[in-house]
Amino acid sequence: MAGPDPARGYEHLAEHQRRLREVPGGGEWLMEELRHSGLRGRGGAWFPTWRKWATVADRSDGRAVVVINASEGEPLSAKDKTLLSLRPHLILDGAALAANTVGAREIVLYLSRGSGAAEGAARKAIIERRRAMLTEPPIRIVSTGHRYIAGEASAVVRRISGGPAKPQFTPPHVSEKGVDGRPTLVHNVETLANVALLARGGSTWFRELGSASSPGTALMTLSGNVRHPGVYEVDLGARLGGVLEAAGGIVGDTRGALLGGYFGTWLSASSLSDAPLDLELLQARHGASLGCGVLAVLPDGGCGVGEAARILSYLAAETAGQCGPCVHGLRAIAETMERIAASVGVRTDLERLRELTGLVRGRGACRHPDGAVRLLASALTVFADHLEEHLTGVPCPGRRILGFPRPPARSRWWR
Repeated sequence: MAGPDPARGYEHLAEHQRRLREVPGGGEWLMEELRHSGLRGRGGAWFPTWRKWATVADRSDGRAVVVINASEGEPLSAKDKTLLSLRPHLILDGAALAANTVGAREIVLYLSRGSGAAEGAARKAIIERRRAMLTEPPIRIVSTGHRYIAGEASAVVRRISGGPAKPQFTPPHVSEKGVDGRPTLVHNVETLANVALLARGGSTWFRELGSASSPGTALMTLSGNVRHPGVYEVDLGARLGGVLEAAGGIVGDTRGALLGGYFGTWLSASSLSDAPLDLELLQARHGASLGCGVLAVLPDGGCGVGEAARILSYLAAETAGQCGPCVHGLRAIAETMERIAASVGVRTDLERLRELTGLVRGRGACRHPDGAVRLLASALTVFADHLEEHLTGVPCPGRRILGFPRPPARSRWWR
């Protein structure tokens, strides 16, 4: 991605206004184009975008809210901050188009505190749009503490409405009753950037890349044992091997990789080259998802058991403290996994982990336990042989190797 050209800010806005006037059929045309395009949300769940819009539009009555979710709580992801830093107007264009289509009277940009260059670029772009007197709803910024689950949709609307950034029990869904009780459309920044591009090029153009079931491109953050870590735009019709080649390849050997972030799935080293990015094929063949577009490659000398234990300990500490299965279950899972990683566990600990997994899955106000046990289950499978070595009591030298960036320190704030 090239950097932004500040001198072209107003030129972009003039072009934006011209293109908006040229959109045939307005919101109805765009809704149909979204449906034909197959665009899915890029925040992690990959839900069809047009369905979200249709639900909010049906309930809006001109009172809806559009939220740009730029909180990016996933520690291994940098795509949203990168995109907001480099192309803020593209994201705001998408939000304005969404507001026009679903009947929203307000746009909210939701950011984690300390977003740095991303927040600075967004604030500058908002000022430019105000000065250009664009015909779009007002845009305001709401900040929150940097917590892993602060970007979950119900947590987002709770924070914007004045409460803590903690998930709420549903139903009703935020599309029915969101910010201040109004229907709310929550999208991450990459999704809205795609909306703006799709409005310019149309659904046929959008489908020129990707596959039939997973059209378009996606941003992926590559880290760990790759030659050139960073954020890459990838064709969803490609394979992970091609993505790794674009990043200069793996340095040496690897024991596997984590796909999708902390709520993701571990893949074995042998599956990396041929694993498809197509969502349906990836799920069918590997039981995995792209999630928030993270691929973290483990060095050959690293310890997947240790990395999984670190992540699970972080996720256990990041619970909202509202639901027993999450608070007590994830803590028990993390403590058990840490014992195994430190080579002081016993064989019954594996049975305990499987039992705890069944107790916490599908429980609570949000999907936090589900994401944690998904990562755990894949670790128990991919690193089964290495787990056996840990259970012999012999210390693992790979545990001292930091294969991925360490999970961040826990924030004290939920607001």
